[in-house]
Amino acid sequence: MMMLFGTLIGIIVAQRGIELVVAKNNERWMREKGAREFGESHYKWIVVMHASFFLILIAEVFMLEKSAITWWALPFTIFLLAQAGRIWALTSLGRYWNTKIIVLPGAKLVKKGPYRWLSHPNYAIVTIEFLVIPLIFEAYLTCILFTLLNGLILLKVRIPEEEKALGWATEQVGNK
Repeated sequence: MMMLFGTLIGIIVAQRGIELVVAKNNERWMREKGAREFGESHYKWIVVMHASFFLILIAEVFMLEKSAITWWALPFTIFLLAQAGRIWALTSLGRYWNTKIIVLPGAKLVKKGPYRWLSHPNYAIVTIEFLVIPLIFEAYLTCILFTLLNGLILLKVRIPEEEKALGWATEQVGNK
């Protein structure tokens, strides 16, 4: 079980590392084109939350000697579907995708892929991940804590800030 846990966490952390490299490249490209960043003050808390998720998950699983639930295939399947959704959301945004809120004046709002139906599909996917990854390994404390933190940070801070940024970018298009 610990090998399964370590492998899964290793893959997710590697995936996040690759995403950070892509985000940095996209940020550089967008800033060269005159993009503006919003929500700088809360971004560090997003980073702390995501890093803490893995640290607390690892601590809970090892310290409390958790193991995979007998019906692990269900949450694992949901996790895999969420990963497909994550890739779909990120590729739909292309060079505009970022972990920060960076908008480029004059760029059209992306309305393809999952963005046809949801304004913030990646945030829904993160919520699913915070539920199912700990659930696979009976890490119920991590599941509850980060589902609540994520909800508070996303619903109360991040999404309104992103909407404000998209509104600003839309106004810039209208003023041209």
